[in-house]
Amino acid sequence: MTAVEQVRRGGRLEHVWRGGRIGPLTLPHRIVMGSMHLGLEGLDDGGRALAEFYRERAEGGAALIVTGGSAVSRVGAGGRNYSFINEDAHAPALERAAAAVHDAGARILLQLFHAGRYAYEDAFGLQPVAPSPVYSRYSRCEPRALCEAELLATIEDFARGAARARELGFDGVELMGSEGYLLNQFMAPATNQREDDWGGDPKRRRRFPLAVAAAVREAWGAGGAVVYRISGADLVPGGAAENEVLELARRLSRDGAVDGLNVGIGWHEARIPTVQALVPHGAWRPWARAIREAVDVPVIASNRINTLAQADQALAAGDADFVSLARPFLADPAIVAKTREGARAVNVCIACNQACIDHSIFDRRVSCVVNPRAGYELDLPLRGGPDRSMLGARGARVAVVGGGPAGMEAARALATAGHRVELFEAGERLGGQFRMAWRIPGKEDFERTIEYFEAELARLGVSVRVGERVADRARLDDFDGVVVATGVLPRHIELPGADLPHVHTYAELLLDGTGVGDTVAIIGAGGIGVDVAHRLSYRAGADARAAFYAEFGLRAAGAAAPPPSARRVTMMRRGARVGEGIGPSTRWAVLDALARAGVEILTGVEYLAIEPGAVRIRHPAGGEEHRVPADTVVVAAGQRSEAWLAAELERADQPHVVIGGAALAAELDAERAFREGARAPGALASVLVGSRR
Repeated sequence: MTAVEQVRRGGRLEHVWRGGRIGPLTLPHRIVMGSMHLGLEGLDDGGRALAEFYRERAEGGAALIVTGGSAVSRVGAGGRNYSFINEDAHAPALERAAAAVHDAGARILLQLFHAGRYAYEDAFGLQPVAPSPVYSRYSRCEPRALCEAELLATIEDFARGAARARELGFDGVELMGSEGYLLNQFMAPATNQREDDWGGDPKRRRRFPLAVAAAVREAWGAGGAVVYRISGADLVPGGAAENEVLELARRLSRDGAVDGLNVGIGWHEARIPTVQALVPHGAWRPWARAIREAVDVPVIASNRINTLAQADQALAAGDADFVSLARPFLADPAIVAKTREGARAVNVCIACNQACIDHSIFDRRVSCVVNPRAGYELDLPLRGGPDRSMLGARGARVAVVGGGPAGMEAARALATAGHRVELFEAGERLGGQFRMAWRIPGKEDFERTIEYFEAELARLGVSVRVGERVADRARLDDFDGVVVATGVLPRHIELPGADLPHVHTYAELLLDGTGVGDTVAIIGAGGIGVDVAHRLSYRAGADARAAFYAEFGLRAAGAAAPPPSARRVTMMRRGARVGEGIGPSTRWAVLDALARAGVEILTGVEYLAIEPGAVRIRHPAGGEEHRVPADTVVVAAGQRSEAWLAAELERADQPHVVIGGAALAAELDAERAFREGARAPGALASVLVGSRR
């Protein structure tokens, strides 16, 4: 089912559109917008950007929004760009966000947050605190153990935060008790090694999260919802056992402390992927179901559900009462309204993590690769655009040359701004590098991005000319301006034997379906080389979820792990770091997958020659010669910009801007490509104004 077809069946979803309740909150449908730290919380703008971000999602159909975590104390912050619910200076921005959501007719919960040992000492010069002094690989520091007085003060911090959230107009709060943060740390034997009243056995390890929930409930009083974000599975050695998780859920429900349970999965230190594209859609539904069967309050499922059709399946199966989508609201703020209406395509989250989770890890402003407006709504407004007065009411006639990520987004942004746009793409279909990416296991959703732009550009009236290569600059003489988005070409390597018939570029392999033998050598181990190795070594299974469970020893239900790949794949590079350019939240998971598939990785290599059946190298460089068996050689040694058109336009003094890979041949930097495409209207307007002076 294509993205467009999936959207058009949105109106026929049987379970998503049913109303429901979470405590006193009556909601028109079963989709919750999940918590995301945005990096907007620390901006010195009075909360304008934060409010606009949430307003746009509420206007797009999000009936209940959970904010990014608001730290209950400085020592509990996850970075400098967090909001602080108990500090007066942060009240106006938070109040503004709540009001913006209410103005759009939706409800909003404030997430109360304490990072515990996941806090960064260098953020405020404060040593993180935790149940016990157990070193954190995530924050790279050892916390100090909370004393009794500090424990009680922390409980009070949560309670004060709840009362303050109510004063600021929020409809309730969510307690962050998952993903390895403080409340979760108290539940796990690995991080709670206390022998006092707050640890030592499951009952005492539950005491702190139960005390926090009870204090928050009392502080809030009646009229608002209290939701607990519970860890369905920690996925780390020494994490809380399943029966302990279920008992915590029962106690929270039975004691009346919470109105709902939102099920999270995995700690940041877990070596099992949880949110990466490698994780099959809906993989974590069974953990939500187990909690739902144990409690009498609504249960919210989350993680790796990125369309409302998938959410409907989870609801139909009885796995949850509600479904939380977070990153999908970054990719498309109107995902709910579009799906309900069924007339417009949804821009689907591709789970790349590049501009969202990876930015959040380093306390940077969060956005979205496929929707660079996310987090920049005030900088890139939906309506209006650059001054078109000098070009007449109809705007400029603009040619966009190249239909990859930069070109597609530029055409969309220019048409939205009111320009008349023609898009030229030499290939048989839009997509550029995404046409290669969606062929990589786990990246199938990249094709959804192409489908979205195909539908959206048609809706906006963009004239899309696929299979039409602009071979002569004169073809563009009739346009007021040109956006050059011609992208990149594979870089040729100067190596004896590089022109042999069994040597192929990565583009030939991924786009043309070049035949591949039983032994493959990949020259290059950056992001593209890793993708190629993953595709060639992928061990397909009939049931992706069952294979995933079996591979990681989860709920395998009798399934066997996929058989080893029959193909022998060797990946090589001159440098030492493999997967350069892949984001930190994804790189480790992909490299682990290659290791499990038996891919051999050689670093510090000196290439000597390619021969029939082998690549001759010195490994390490300067050492002895080796022959790497290869009846197929794939070259993934970087790219070069396709820049001839930009040079000709420059010589002709024709107004133009150059974006994406045509401007800089960085390796598969889709984030930069989409961002530059989104900013093309402003960039082109500046050029056009300058050309008329």
